[in-house]
Amino acid sequence: MQTHSPSPQLQALADATARVMLIVDPKGTVTLISKLAQEQLNIPLGTSLKAELPDFWLPVLTILQGSETSCEIPLQISDREYLVSINPIVENGHITSAACILVDSIQLDTMAQGLPSVQTLSRQLDTIIDSSSDGLFVCDANANVIRMNPASEKIHNLPATKIVGRNMRELIETGFIDRSAALEASISKKRVSLLQNKNGHKLISIATPVFGKQNELIRIVVSERDITEIDNLQHELEKQQALKDSLRDQMLAMQQVELESQSIIARSPTMIRALQQSIKVAQATSSVLLLGESGVGKGLLADLIHKNSQRAGQPLIKINCGSIPESLIEAELFGYEKGAFTGAQTSGKPGHFELADGGTLFLDEIAELPLPSQVKLLHFLEDGQISRLGSTKDRTVDVRIIAATHQDLGEMVKLGKFRLDLYYRLNVIPIPIPAVRERNDCILPLIKHYIDKFSAQTATRKRLTRAALDALANYSYPGNVRELMNICERLVVMSDTELIDLPDLPSQISFPPPGNQFSSHQITPGVSLQQALDQVEKQLLEETLKQYKNQTEIAAALKVNQSTIARKLKKHGLS
Repeated sequence: MQTHSPSPQLQALADATARVMLIVDPKGTVTLISKLAQEQLNIPLGTSLKAELPDFWLPVLTILQGSETSCEIPLQISDREYLVSINPIVENGHITSAACILVDSIQLDTMAQGLPSVQTLSRQLDTIIDSSSDGLFVCDANANVIRMNPASEKIHNLPATKIVGRNMRELIETGFIDRSAALEASISKKRVSLLQNKNGHKLISIATPVFGKQNELIRIVVSERDITEIDNLQHELEKQQALKDSLRDQMLAMQQVELESQSIIARSPTMIRALQQSIKVAQATSSVLLLGESGVGKGLLADLIHKNSQRAGQPLIKINCGSIPESLIEAELFGYEKGAFTGAQTSGKPGHFELADGGTLFLDEIAELPLPSQVKLLHFLEDGQISRLGSTKDRTVDVRIIAATHQDLGEMVKLGKFRLDLYYRLNVIPIPIPAVRERNDCILPLIKHYIDKFSAQTATRKRLTRAALDALANYSYPGNVRELMNICERLVVMSDTELIDLPDLPSQISFPPPGNQFSSHQITPGVSLQQALDQVEKQLLEETLKQYKNQTEIAAALKVNQSTIARKLKKHGLS
């Protein structure tokens, strides 16, 4: 290529500016180039800019064609970034060439730092970057590190002086990191997130590209965070959740086995009504209050309600409020956080409310719940939220409450032992459960059921004599179904023969001697049938008064209403 050399004076002037400077004619030929430009751009005089540096030639061409009067653009040549100023050279009203001055970005930064306003802004940015708890890298478009904050120094255990000025490719080769988000962002021109391993620590790096006015990549900002501790906490949470799930699964399995093995025997109208009410209320979400003496089967009705509800596939958690010490009841119900009290598990513990989430919580002996725990239970019933012991954070749980008691909650409210507002919240649907002595029609079927059940469990065949069955049927069972079940189990296990007779019965069960109980009593001659019946009736009542404690037990033994017994006792002067 034939090119006229510039005059020595013009060349000396260009070299003396100590700038990257060149002049380009309309054909794209470099007609003047400073010594510094030749060194940095690695092109000689006479180079075709169009052929060697096409990205540079395009903005120069717009100036030569007069499309723009001047322009300043960022430009990347080799591994350097420049701010390029292009202006036309006009002779006799015509553009004859274009003058280009390139300022290295590093030199431009140095110049800018000398300006007072830039110095103030720079100090502010330095403070922000250095005070960040996240590690921060700033790289140029080629992934060369130009800034590193103290948090990154701490993460990598290296001073910034060892890293700044180096390229990410080199740092990967030396083993400083295994992957570079900045390098991948410089190639893809998109935001890149990476999970990296660094000396046993897990780092998450996010590289965000920064673009100039011409949509050219000018910087890459990388934020990095050591998530090892967070990851460990996540694993601990997963372990706790797995433990919670395991407990729930075990409870569900045990609950299913228990439900399948249980049967509720109801023959008397009062018990049938209680079952009908339980099945009806099962489809609702209202709180239920089961009322009845100890041992009447409140737990069985809670099972029945849960089994027939939409929550049947979720846990039914049972807790006896009277069996847990007052100092522990709140922790058991609502759980506790790490270090909530002396002896607490270091990881904290979910309470029964959390374990029952989605299911049902059966609070037996609710009258025994301490007043502070009553407040927290009321808070849950009002807004569905609980808080662990030692925590100020509320947790939302979806739990249905079934409560039970053998005490008179209304009377306890009057005595100040139970909160009135909680009583009204729990007593939405009360279901009374009759005692065994009030279920005469159920006693014989219950006895036969449990005798057969325990016989099957012990692989034996046991049956009751008529006399033993009559004695058991006439017993009042102050311990209700629980006592009846225990007596049947004892008879099956302890009787020596297949036939269970009167001598095998427990001592608390009194029974009439064989034969006609009233055969020794003579009927006065000449009396009418009604008078004879009245005599026998009076004798029978006198005998039962010796055996039973009150009119209710006498009525149960004789299979009549209590009001009938009261009337006849008054009639015979025995009340």
